[in-house]
Amino acid sequence: MNRYPTPEIKDLPQDIVDKILEVQEKAGFVPNVFLSLARRPAEWRAFFAYHDALMLKEDSNLSKGDREMIVTTTSAANHCLYCVIAHGAILRIHEKKPLVADQVAINYRKADISARQRAMLDFAMKVCLHSHTIDENDFTALHAHGFNDEDIWDIASITAFFGMSNRIANFSGMLPNAEFYAMGRTPKEKK
Repeated sequence: MNRYPTPEIKDLPQDIVDKILEVQEKAGFVPNVFLSLARRPAEWRAFFAYHDALMLKEDSNLSKGDREMIVTTTSAANHCLYCVIAHGAILRIHEKKPLVADQVAINYRKADISARQRAMLDFAMKVCLHSHTIDENDFTALHAHGFNDEDIWDIASITAFFGMSNRIANFSGMLPNAEFYAMGRTPKEKK
């Protein structure tokens, strides 16, 4: 899977073990990114602190689905298999749309999304591919869809953070867990 050796959970610092076990309890498996990055504990802590600050932020006008949509769309542009599959699964769950992740990963302009989300992704893709060309017109277009300057910061920060994440996953050979492929595609059976 990985070019770099994946550490054993038993060999990791306790704070990282606790977080990994928490994620495993919630998801039913350990996403590969948690173990792959744990080979460098200080970087793992910094990565997940920033990840959580962006993706779990409470006081934002971006929904969890919006955030995952940004990740899935820009990760596709960066050819990151891990993030498209993993965050696409989470996107399907949050949006309750089994096709949306595939649509935005291939061509968000034809996806079944709102005009607001399309404007958000237009900006995210510009940050991803041509950030040096951003100007006041980009802010005006987003303001017209109800985004404020803090929302725009969030869109850009999520895009930039996952640009880094995409590159780490790509160069290291990180592959998505098999469990991600089916998540959110069919309704869960009720127990």
